[in-house]
Amino acid sequence: MKCLIIAAGKGSRLQHKGSPKPLVKLLGLSLIERVIHSCRQAGVDDFFVVVGNQADKLVPFLKKLSEKLNVPITPIYNDKWDKYENGYSVFVAKDYINEPFLLSMSDHIVEADIVKRLINCAKKYEDAVLSLAVDTRLDNPYIDFDDVTKVKLNGESITDIGKKLSQFDGYDTGLFYLKPDVFDALKEAIDSGDSSLSAAVKLLGKQKKAKACLIEDGFWIDVDTEEAYKKCESYLLKSLKKKTDGPISYYLNRPISTFITRLLVNTNITPNQITIFSFLLSIFGSYLISIGSYLWLVIGGFVVQLSSIIDGCDGEIARLKFLSSDYGAWLDRSLDRYSDGFLIMGLTLYLFKNDHSILNIIVGFLALIGSFMVSYTAIKYDEMLKKREKRTFRIGRDLRIFIIFLGSLLNQLFLTLTLIAVIMNLESVRRIVIKY
Repeated sequence: MKCLIIAAGKGSRLQHKGSPKPLVKLLGLSLIERVIHSCRQAGVDDFFVVVGNQADKLVPFLKKLSEKLNVPITPIYNDKWDKYENGYSVFVAKDYINEPFLLSMSDHIVEADIVKRLINCAKKYEDAVLSLAVDTRLDNPYIDFDDVTKVKLNGESITDIGKKLSQFDGYDTGLFYLKPDVFDALKEAIDSGDSSLSAAVKLLGKQKKAKACLIEDGFWIDVDTEEAYKKCESYLLKSLKKKTDGPISYYLNRPISTFITRLLVNTNITPNQITIFSFLLSIFGSYLISIGSYLWLVIGGFVVQLSSIIDGCDGEIARLKFLSSDYGAWLDRSLDRYSDGFLIMGLTLYLFKNDHSILNIIVGFLALIGSFMVSYTAIKYDEMLKKREKRTFRIGRDLRIFIIFLGSLLNQLFLTLTLIAVIMNLESVRRIVIKY
């Protein structure tokens, strides 16, 4: 699957963020990188980028990005970018693409699910030359109503398009599925004196060859202003919360971890490096707890809770920068189990140093096996949670470590281990019953 991206314009309304606009950074990645990553997740493996304004900056960047992602990215120079509208930028690709392709704007952030839906929907329109992803949510809060392009529909056909329409049924997301015949429509529009992409859509609409693919839901935004930039940033940070987050993670850890992530995302620190750092921090906290004095117990409790918060940053950065991997997820889970083992051992050692009772060992063992079992049963259980529309109360590592943190402050480690043993083992049994 090929994708053509328009990146030839000036984008003057966002110049204070950087220039050219496709290279403006948003939470660690440039706008055009986000477009490419979303399309790659939808199955696109070949990119063409139309450049014009500040091509001397864009072309070297695209070359490095192509090498980094190991995906072909071909720049196409539009030497008339300042004379014609965006339709001409699509037209200059006519000698490069001779099969159906996607078209995206370089400053439109669109979720991969929307791209997938457009591809699947467009393939059912055999006679259509153009299929446009249309958002029919007229109250979409991420829309700049005065600037967005409106679309008029008759069933699944596009009958009119433009920013000044008084009657319309949806919004143009800037994401198209096109067939090579679109270049003929573009040439006809350009020859008639209108070089906008909308002009070609109107021509094809009259021929009933322009179709709409309704996106229904999903996030997209045109990052064209400071307000839109902030809205997009806010959405991406909020989207880091997951249905499988436990209560402590959702209400306490996640707000703090996203603040830290917002600082780290603009560095070269990788998710796996954060995973290892969080692990080492947890081991250090476990050691402080095991020393056997109340002062070090309190400090160790704070360190362990901090490690739990930072443990959320690796996944957040991975999702924001499209660095998620099966290995990263597996490494995180594996080191968490080691951390749990050391932590329960530290708590048990603290108790045993102050009271040589075999009961402390038994409770410590039950807390350890309960912690491991809750983690072991989590994968199947979380698969069930993800299918539910609403969040549900989830017992997991975040709650376990927070109980340890509170127990450390109150110097009630026997009660802490007893609570962990009872809660975690009962939760494991409950999950087994539910799954059955």
